[in-house]
Amino acid sequence: MCSGNFARCLGITLMPLSIVCVLCNILLFFPGGKSVESEHITEQVWYFGGILGSGVLMIFPALVFLGLKNNDCCGCCGNESCGRRFAMLSSILFAAVGVLGAGYSVIVSAVAINSGPKCLFYTNGTETWGQPFSNGDYLANNTVQSLCLEPDKVVSWHLGLFSVLLVMGLIQMVLCAVQVVNGLLGALCGDCCGCCGENGAV
Repeated sequence: MCSGNFARCLGITLMPLSIVCVLCNILLFFPGGKSVESEHITEQVWYFGGILGSGVLMIFPALVFLGLKNNDCCGCCGNESCGRRFAMLSSILFAAVGVLGAGYSVIVSAVAINSGPKCLFYTNGTETWGQPFSNGDYLANNTVQSLCLEPDKVVSWHLGLFSVLLVMGLIQMVLCAVQVVNGLLGALCGDCCGCCGENGAV
């Protein structure tokens, strides 16, 4: 498969992943599916890991990868190969941006999962808003999760959405890392290594 065509496949895969991440981040602003005051939203949600990291910063690499496709491998064995090799080489820079963006989302998600959600809970006999969990102590303890009074089901909401962001971010990092290798091969061998004959035809 031509390196440009393979890059396009990566771009097509990254686009829906980015949309999912943006939607997850937006949903996190409504803990438990309810509208709450801004100060009652978990701090990590405001870091916009899914919107900026795995969303906006991932759109640019995806669009660049989509533009690298070469259906007929035209020019792979001709003078135009230099331009295509430069394009593949430049795609590595965008792939690096994608890795950084997805990495940011992964870090934010991991910290959020470890810290737990912000909710209404009892402390010293009074109700207060805060994060009653620490160091992920709620992950394997359903009893501890019941400490949160409001919003309803906020723990599963928080854990589920941030887990999706974490997994999506890791997948995006892998895809962008694959494009780094693909871009290097495309820059060294040309867009269609071994797929052209003497007349440039497949």
